[in-house]
Amino acid sequence: MTGHHDRHDGAPADDATGPDPEHGMTRRQLMRHAGWFGGAVVLTVAGGEVLSHVASSRDTDAGTDTAAAAAVVGGGPLRFVQVSDSHIGFQGPANTNVVGSFAEAIRQVNSLGFRPDFVMHSGDLTHLSTAGQFDQVKQMMTGMRTDRVFTVPGEHDSIGDAGRAYRRTFGTGTLGEGWYSFDTHGVHFIALVNTLSLEKLGHLGTEQIDFVRKDLAGLSSDTPVVVFSHIPLFAMYPKWGWSTDDALKVIALLRRFSSVTCLNGHVHQLFTKTEGNITFHSATTTAYPLPRPGRAPAPTPQVVPARQLKEALGIRSVGYRRGDRELAVKDQRLA
Repeated sequence: MTGHHDRHDGAPADDATGPDPEHGMTRRQLMRHAGWFGGAVVLTVAGGEVLSHVASSRDTDAGTDTAAAAAVVGGGPLRFVQVSDSHIGFQGPANTNVVGSFAEAIRQVNSLGFRPDFVMHSGDLTHLSTAGQFDQVKQMMTGMRTDRVFTVPGEHDSIGDAGRAYRRTFGTGTLGEGWYSFDTHGVHFIALVNTLSLEKLGHLGTEQIDFVRKDLAGLSSDTPVVVFSHIPLFAMYPKWGWSTDDALKVIALLRRFSSVTCLNGHVHQLFTKTEGNITFHSATTTAYPLPRPGRAPAPTPQVVPARQLKEALGIRSVGYRRGDRELAVKDQRLA
């Protein structure tokens, strides 16, 4: 979105009060890194907080990038929400009403007791990439009481058309195949696309890695960085494609930063892993659970009793206050 527009979703998600101009977001670039597995993947505790190490931040620039949004002022704490894998259009016994469960997730976002500065949907908004499914999920997300809604695409959002329908709906102002970045509350965010050019693993590509390189050049090393992607940027379970084949190429670019937090979807379950200055958090879904790595022949939708289904679905809220050294990540079930 650099040098284009001040938002990415094509239409702000407003409640009755309308968007707050003080939380406009300037565009800048960046990315994140990844790549290993090992063993120490920790299942986060539902409803609890996981603290992700973040160094004290610098203030974001007061100016704007070319035709980008007005500079962010954000004097209070940063609070945003991640939702993921709504799979609007899915039909199957694993969840016979994905529209209903996504609507419940939206109600939960609106009942958090605070208005998020933004909501990020980390991919697989739709199940089959149809125009009707994209329109439906976009309209549903306008019901979120937040100042901005951002998205990254999942592989289900680019079926048969290399993501063109997704970009027509959600790609206004993005770069390349849909990547972009922004700053708010002293934190630098980047949204990556690793679901196109798929062989088996996720893939970023040379153009996107160059975007990262140029974006990082102007950032101070104590800038907190948060990176969104659909497929994990670490090797969570490559046998199922739960990794990104060229993510390691950007690790060297990020090593000088005191901390990086990476938030992804795709795996439909909560995992956390820390490697040096980088913490990875995989989000759960609002649609249906997938098996734990290696617990099934393939990552196919799991049919579970209704109560267990609700417990497997959820949303994530994230908070950060300037000067703190921790990003608070709180995962909440829909149950």
